[in-house]
Order: sequence, then structure tokens, then C-alpha cells
Amino acid sequence: MIPVTPLANERPSALATEISERLNAAIREHLLSAFAPDNSKTLRSFSAPETAELLGVSGQFMRKVHAEGTLPEPEDIRGGRRYYRAQEIWDAREILEKTSRKKGRYMPRRSGEEKLQIWQLMNFKGGSSKSTTSVHLAHYFALRGYRVLALDLDPQGSLTSMCGISPEIEFDGLTVYDAIRYDDPVSMADVVVQTYFPGLSIAPSRLMLSEFETESAVHSNPDQPFFTRIRNALAQVEDDFDIVLMDSPPQLGFLTIAGMAAASSLIVPLTPSMLDVSSTAQFLELAGAYMGVIEDAGASLQYDFFKFLITRDEPTDVPSQQLTSFMRALFQDRVMSATALKSTAISDATMLKQSIYEVVRSEMTRATYDRAKGSMDAVGLEVETMIHQSWGRK
Repeated sequence: MIPVTPLANERPSALATEISERLNAAIREHLLSAFAPDNSKTLRSFSAPETAELLGVSGQFMRKVHAEGTLPEPEDIRGGRRYYRAQEIWDAREILEKTSRKKGRYMPRRSGEEKLQIWQLMNFKGGSSKSTTSVHLAHYFALRGYRVLALDLDPQGSLTSMCGISPEIEFDGLTVYDAIRYDDPVSMADVVVQTYFPGLSIAPSRLMLSEFETESAVHSNPDQPFFTRIRNALAQVEDDFDIVLMDSPPQLGFLTIAGMAAASSLIVPLTPSMLDVSSTAQFLELAGAYMGVIEDAGASLQYDFFKFLITRDEPTDVPSQQLTSFMRALFQDRVMSATALKSTAISDATMLKQSIYEVVRSEMTRATYDRAKGSMDAVGLEVETMIHQSWGRK
């Protein structure tokens, strides 16, 4: 426990520094338990039934392609049962895609005519599960064979930590700030880092990103308007990805607005409480005003989808369900059908910087795990369906 020292006996700056040092040390110790000895995250193996489900095939089909030699045996075989590393699943997709009669069945990448999907998750309110939803969507799509870029626009770097780069421990590489700053920016390709999760890359963030807010406030060059910075940076890596997921800070500043100018679709996560709904209403009122300002300044804002996502949903909580019904009646199909459940399984996973997809089912109550994973699968599937609609796929 951190002792509470009376302010009269100690300078506030010294007290704040002491608390910060002790808290950072405790955070580092806690986070190390989620990382390997070399401070890198690793991903669990997937059972044969899980792998078959991810590939969209039957267990019988998997046994057949192994017997025929179409797919090599996984390295991990225990008690006659196959366990697959994520990279082996990714490799299996590439092998099966070559022999598939239906193009894109196993590697559902976008074609040259299909535009890059840039989805921004944003809200005024902290605690609306923006980062949690972002990482679950990122993992959902990567496991299904899409090339995903997680773009962390929050200087706190929560999404960066969830993707295996922990500023709290040690990180001195390039960040999003380096690609969007006004003076001598670097290429976004130099910023993007492949994560431990096959198919998922991260454009990381740390506290320095907050400097973009200050610089944008004083920058007046009409040839470099702030709202073009993220869009132009993403254009440099457009051919490398199918989906970009942007996690915005819990404020309507220059970073969030620049993200809005780059996005092709928006998701506003909100919890079903009157405080959060009221805060979201204020956020959208301001967002609408700012959208008008940057449109007048030359920005072109065109969204395929603008959706609300109910997060931390509790089906047995009557007041929250009444509020959810109110939102559905008011906005109808602008509210996603799927909801992200409030779950101890997800809470426990995020404590160790993990998504539900990284957790082994047997390590927790199976019914709790199944409900949580089913919830996030439903959210991912609904977003995937919208993405396919944007691409014109049936």
C-alpha cells in the first residue's frame, strides 16, 4: 500500500513523484507476469476443433487433408491430439486457398477493387470499452485470415500494450506520432510493427503522441491541415492491409477528429447507463459541429457505416436493458444487433493484457468463457458482414 503523506509535510510535486515511481514499479511487476522472460507476449496453441472452426471446415476434413499430406502435421501433438500454433493456422490458410474452388474462402483478403476498411472506435467517455473492443475485433479478424492494422491514437497506449508492446516496461521505437508530426515525419511503414499475433500489426502509441494536440493547435499551414495527417499516413501502407482499426482517446481533440477524417466507418461503443448515454449525446453534438468545420475546410467525410455498439451488456439488469431498448427504438439499425457482454472472463483476460481469444477455455468456467467468446464472435461477425457489404461481396 502507498502511504498517504499529509501534503503539509511534503511538497506535492515530491509526493506525486514518489507515488508515480512506486505505481510504475508495481505495474511493471504485474505486466511481466503476462509476458515471456524476454518481455515479449506469446500466443497459445489452438486445439483441432478450434482450428477447424477458424478455418470453416469440419474435423473430418482436417483429418483428411493431414492424411493426404496436403497439410503438414503441427509440431505440437499431445496424446494423439493435434494443437496448432496461430502461424500454422495462417500457413494452412495459404495452402488450402491454393486448392480451393472458391477464391477467398480461406484467405478473405480484399481485391484491388475493394477499398481499405478503416474503422474508428470513438467516444467521449472513458470506460466505454473502446480499447477492449478494438483488440477483440483485431484478434477476431486476424484469426480469420485478414491482414489487420491496429492504429493506436490514444497517448495512454492501452491498445499498444494489448498488442504486446508495453510502454510501461520498455519501448523506445517509432510511434504514430512520428508518422503524423508536422516536422520531418517518417513513413508509416517504418512505424508499423508485426505483433506476436499472425496477421496483426500495430502502429503503436505512447505519451509523446499527445504532442500532436499541441502542435495542431498552433500549426497554421493550409497545405498541411491536421485532419489530413492520419489519412495520408495510412495511404503509405494501404496495400499491406485489409482492415485498419483505430482506437481513439476518450476526448474530442485533434487526434480523434483526424481519425474521423480518415475513417470509412465509425463505431461508438457505449455502456447502457444514463450517464454514458448523456455523455455520448454531448460527444456527438460536438463531433457533428467539428465535422461541419473540417468539411468547410475541405475534408471529405463519407462513412459506409455509423454504428452504436452496446458494451458491458448485462442481460439480467432491468434498467440497462430498458436503456438498450430505448436506444434501439430511437436509432433502430444504427445500433448493432450484437452486444459486448459484461463478463468476468473478459475482465480477467484484460487484466493480463489479453483478449478472450488468447485464453485457454479450460482455464476458467466453461459456460462463462463460452458466453464471453460467443458475444465477441457475434460483434466481430456483424462488423465482418458490414465490411463485406462495403466491398460488394454477397
